[in-house]
Amino acid sequence: MQQLILDKLATVEKENGIRILYACESGSRGWEFPSPDSDYDVRFIYVRPYKYYLSVMDRDYDLNFDITGDLDMYGWDVRKVLQLMRKSNTTPFEWLQSPIIYRQEPGFRTDLWTLSQAFFGQVSNIHHYLGIARGAMDTIDNGNEIKIKKLFYVLRPLLAAKWCLEKQTIAPMTIGPLMTLLPDAIKKQVSELISLKANAPEGFVIPISNELKSYIDTEYARISEASTHLKRNQFTADELDAFFVNTITRYDHQ
Repeated sequence: MQQLILDKLATVEKENGIRILYACESGSRGWEFPSPDSDYDVRFIYVRPYKYYLSVMDRDYDLNFDITGDLDMYGWDVRKVLQLMRKSNTTPFEWLQSPIIYRQEPGFRTDLWTLSQAFFGQVSNIHHYLGIARGAMDTIDNGNEIKIKKLFYVLRPLLAAKWCLEKQTIAPMTIGPLMTLLPDAIKKQVSELISLKANAPEGFVIPISNELKSYIDTEYARISEASTHLKRNQFTADELDAFFVNTITRYDHQ
C-alpha cells in the first residue's frame, strides 16, 4: 500500500502541475487505533507555480479525488492551509503531527509546525473537538451500544478538548499522549478497546461500560461549561503572509 500511495502522489503531482510539500496519514491509522478494514486517509499540502497566485480570477485551492478501494486522498494548497491556520483550524495542526509521513520537503513540516504554535485558539479548538464528540455520542443506541469506530470518535476528540482546556496548547494527534489525561481505571479500559479495535471491523457494536459512559458524560459537560468562560483569540496574518510568500518563491517550479 505504501508504494501505491507514493505512486498516486507522484501521478497527482504530475497531472496537476503542483509540488507536494508534505503528505501524511490523517485517519485512524495516524491516530494509532486502526481497525483491519480502516481506510488509508492520505492528506497532502501542495504549492503551485508562483504565477498561479497572481490573478484577479478566483482560483481553486484544493484537490479532491474519488475514494478508490481503501484509499481516501485529498490535498490543500498551502494558501488554504495558512488561511485555516489563522482561524486556528485543528486540521493542519493534526496533519503536521502525523506519525505516518509519506512525503515531505526538507524543513517544510518543521517550519510550518513552528509557525502554527502562534495560532492556537483555545476556544475554537475545544469547540471543534466537542462538536465531533457530540456527533459520535448521538449514535449511541439503547443507552450504551455504539460502533467501536464511533466510540473512538467520542474518546479522541473529547480527550483533545480536555487537553486544550487543561494544557492550553495544541492537542496531540495520536491517542497515546491523550490517554495520559485519563484516570487509571478508564485508561485500562481504553487500552483494551484499542486492542479489540485492532482485530474487529469498524462497524462492530460494543456496549460502553457504565464507568466509561459516566466519564464521557461528565467530562463533556465539564469541558463545555468551562469553555463558555474563555476568551476567543484573534490572529493577524502578517507571519502567515511572510511564510506564504517565502514558500511560493522557494518552491516555484515553472
